Amino acid sequence: MVVWIFLPISLSLVSLIGTWTVYSIAFYNNHVCSLSNWEDENVCKNESLGCCLVPTISSSGSRTPENSLFTATINASSFLFLVFCIFHHAHVMERNAVHSMLSRFALAFGVVAAIGAFIAGNCNPGYLPLLHYLGAAASFTCICFYTTLLTALTGKCVLTGFEKFIYPIRIISTVVQVTVTISYTVLFPQEEYWYVHLSAIFEWMLSVNLELFELSYALEFCFFSSSMLSNLLSKPEEEKPLMLSAS
Repeated sequence: MVVWIFLPISLSLVSLIGTWTVYSIAFYNNHVCSLSNWEDENVCKNESLGCCLVPTISSSGSRTPENSLFTATINASSFLFLVFCIFHHAHVMERNAVHSMLSRFALAFGVVAAIGAFIAGNCNPGYLPLLHYLGAAASFTCICFYTTLLTALTGKCVLTGFEKFIYPIRIISTVVQVTVTISYTVLFPQEEYWYVHLSAIFEWMLSVNLELFELSYALEFCFFSSSMLSNLLSKPEEEKPLMLSAS
């Protein structure tokens, strides 16, 4: 059913519009520095007044009033991403059950990524930094595995007939996601502001790249139907005789 394409589209748009709106509000209120400003004169040090934070996604939503919108955006995105993971798994199980194990691994990483993002979004880094960064680390790491496994499934499964066009694009997107995540992880703990600012830009790149990756699944969801979910919840036919005989 074509109506299901709204799931990946809404997932991408909610995340894209929400996070950039949060950043715009935070920048307008001088809560975060500009992404184009590489100077550190006005960057907060020792909670000084009239300063701005490094423009990461998290710091953009750490102060009032934008923190409420930030939490709402992350919560909505986490929920939609969880639904996306389940629906995609149901699609693979219906069309290419031979790759069920690979799809289950992908689903597991997707669920952990959604939970990690939910924790990060609801634990303000200014008050609960440990939980926030643990959730963010789990989410970033699992997203790398998730995109890798979904790209592998794109190469193995025939869900639309257009895989030969989508597969190379997703390979590039996955390589970007993994490479930039590693670079971000190395740069984020650095003390020199230039590297920290670069890590913030990498974080925004990761967000946009993931949103484009998710958006590419609008094509798959054109071929999705609600019956696939019911089939996922029901027992396979070959298991039913064994269950009856055992009873």
